[in-house]
Amino acid sequence: MKALTSSVLKLLADGEFHSGEALARRLDVSRASVWNAVRELEAMQLDVYRVHGRGYRLPQPLTLLDPARIGRHLGGHHARFTLDIRPAVVSTNTLLLGRATAGAPAGTVLAAEWQSGGRGRLGRAWHAGVGGALTFSLLWRFARGAGALSGLPLAVSVALARALDAAGARGITLKWPNDVLWRGRKLAGILIEIQGDALGPTVAVIGVGLNVRLAATTRARIGQAAADLDEVCGHAPDRNALLAQLLIGMHGVLEAYAREGFAPLRAEWQSRHASQGRPVTLLLPDGARRRGRALGVAEDGALMLQTRAGTKRYHSGEISVRPGSKS
Repeated sequence: MKALTSSVLKLLADGEFHSGEALARRLDVSRASVWNAVRELEAMQLDVYRVHGRGYRLPQPLTLLDPARIGRHLGGHHARFTLDIRPAVVSTNTLLLGRATAGAPAGTVLAAEWQSGGRGRLGRAWHAGVGGALTFSLLWRFARGAGALSGLPLAVSVALARALDAAGARGITLKWPNDVLWRGRKLAGILIEIQGDALGPTVAVIGVGLNVRLAATTRARIGQAAADLDEVCGHAPDRNALLAQLLIGMHGVLEAYAREGFAPLRAEWQSRHASQGRPVTLLLPDGARRRGRALGVAEDGALMLQTRAGTKRYHSGEISVRPGSKS
């Protein structure tokens, strides 16, 4: 995002009309430059109303991420995190992985208003318009090896569900291994990337994408049923307060996971499991399908599937879970 585009966004964030002439005068640029900045915002999936004689405005006011405001909401937890808020990046996970290699400390947080190459699990793109989501990554260091972190996506999803409950989002369910749902539609996704030795230590970069208020242009690009907090809560929560709440919750769960693993969280995760006891179909990396009934998860986070051949365990890897009939 260009500096001028970011400046125009900040002025439009109040949700009021601003004429191109007034914006140009305020920013000491030409009206054509303002027009180009608005075009760039629209390319970032932000809906901008244009009314002849009145100018530009957003459909509703937009609260932009602000490190100082996030810090105030973190309160006594502020010292546990190093915050970096960017107008735009290619991918928060990609950038933070590079910092992890350079020795960035646990608790480093990178959040962005816009990702040009946001990534989800299985190589999928993550679509989110400017200001319409929380897209951030948190770096965490573990003494354990990568093999002990197989339940980490499930643990993080429990932390997100708790924080969303506290924010007024009711009816949150979880899909194995890394999705947060509302009424069967995707509300948030988790992407965890791990670096380190097989026996430890390891570093995890935990990426979160949470839909806050989806613009029509963003919904059109998403390839599955999606929900946002504007619908779930009846309003879009303040993103600065919500990010702080999510970070506090994740910190507590990650500290507990480092000591005890996923086992203490297993029952809570299963109580929210969207497919618990239901027929599902697993799509395996080689293209094969496995059908059965989802029994829940093991203490290491593996999905347990009841099949005709008995109970089978599956770790996340590149497996996708779909509703399906038991065979």
